[in-house]
Amino acid sequence: MYASVGHGGASGYLALMALFSFPIVIIKPTALLLNIFVSGISFWYFKKNKHFNWKLFYPFAITSIPAAFIGGYLTINTTLYKQILGVFLIIAVLRILGIFKKEQDTQKSVNLPLALLIGCGIGLFSGMIGIGGGIILSPIILLLAWGTTKESAAVSALFIFVNSVSGIIGFLLKNDSFPTESFYLIPFALIGGTLGAKYGSQKFSNIKLTYMLSFVLLLASIKLFMF
Repeated sequence: MYASVGHGGASGYLALMALFSFPIVIIKPTALLLNIFVSGISFWYFKKNKHFNWKLFYPFAITSIPAAFIGGYLTINTTLYKQILGVFLIIAVLRILGIFKKEQDTQKSVNLPLALLIGCGIGLFSGMIGIGGGIILSPIILLLAWGTTKESAAVSALFIFVNSVSGIIGFLLKNDSFPTESFYLIPFALIGGTLGAKYGSQKFSNIKLTYMLSFVLLLASIKLFMF
């Protein structure tokens, strides 16, 4: 589902791992690793179908890549991490349900200073909690009328990819090891990502899956705040 809209799936991975009480030292790098594979596949399909706009991508990436590296390097308090993640998952639910998603009729030129600032903020936040940031970036692009739905999906996919790579590098510089459990999940992420990206870059809609995913994210968010 995530790949179908140009996302890597971090909010879903984070929600499931939070529900099953995975330790934070595993949650963050695992989500970033899976993001790389799924968003990479998603980007390839959207670019293949000519939806990628380089001029829309680079203003965000210039600042997000170094910021994601710093975020990946940082270690935050467990309680604070859970609270931040809980808030993010609620935002993700609203995003998945279509709130803040409306595409504007008239497209505008990208405001470079604002895009640089947005990229920096999303990049830092993404690296800190283990996401790529696409789920935040794509609605911003649509709200500001800087791109179409398909363009925002294509840009978000590559945005997630580069931020996730940068975040993992930062994580590895701070930590001596990488959780081996993460690699067992890659084949499943690849299969789902390929199917989602293939149909999402063309035409795809699944209302039931949307509501199911929203329920899981909301449940995980509640658990993070309560325990």
